[in-house]
Amino acid sequence: MSLSRRQLLHSSALLGAGYALAPSLDFWADFKRRFHIGACDWSLGKSGNIEAFELAKTIGLSGIQVNLGNLANDLHLRQPALQAQYLAMSKSTGVKISSLAVSELNNVPYKSDPRTEQWVSDSIDVARAFGVSVVLLAFFVKNDLRNDPEGIQEVIRRLKKVAPKAEQAGVILGIESYLTAEEHLHIMREVGSPAIKVFYDFRNAADAGNDIYTELKTLGKKNICELHMKENRLLLGKGTIDWPRVATALREIGYRGDNWMQIEWAKPDAENVVTAYRHNLAYLKDLF
Repeated sequence: MSLSRRQLLHSSALLGAGYALAPSLDFWADFKRRFHIGACDWSLGKSGNIEAFELAKTIGLSGIQVNLGNLANDLHLRQPALQAQYLAMSKSTGVKISSLAVSELNNVPYKSDPRTEQWVSDSIDVARAFGVSVVLLAFFVKNDLRNDPEGIQEVIRRLKKVAPKAEQAGVILGIESYLTAEEHLHIMREVGSPAIKVFYDFRNAADAGNDIYTELKTLGKKNICELHMKENRLLLGKGTIDWPRVATALREIGYRGDNWMQIEWAKPDAENVVTAYRHNLAYLKDLF
């Protein structure tokens, strides 16, 4: 049966639309293949505890972000013997060490306490030992930088000193804070090193009153090293953040980072951690 001219034109238009759409579909498929999903060991109730690997395996996570330690244990992951145990456990469980965090900076501020300069320097060595490229530097509680220009200037001074070491090691120091995108960019410009980036936490930014979708565009793909996915005592998808819109925004800026995103504090108080994090993992896998 022959086709009319109108049918031929309609078929050609559909075919052309399909070719036009194909690159977008290919890009989306590639975007979804980029990310590995882990969780913070402290959010699993295993901060600085090697048992986090087995728990992560039970949940089905690809990796864990590990905490360097605390003041009480002298930030114990700086010990080579313990590093060897972590690496062995990672190998036996198949759960990777995705990145490192210096969360004790919340209690012993990097912006003021002289001890923390050595901690941050040592964290670079630990990251190299673990073969990871990102170290999270936490700026909350006593280390909060909001409305603290003197604190920001001191952080800039200290980061300038340690940045060359991070650059040489191929390690990114990721700032996680309540600061705006513009304030983060100011710090990065002043330090002047590609080893300083933002560890972006959507919930923190939203709680600080920042427009997370605008901030992603302001920061751009090159200034964000890794992501925290959380809703603070709620399952992902059950809070106020529009995660599908987040996924679209990340895709639009071409974000890649270090290919990891970490689930953090996304569990109701009464919920079992395995049940909650399996839900969160499935939710993110569907989006990413």
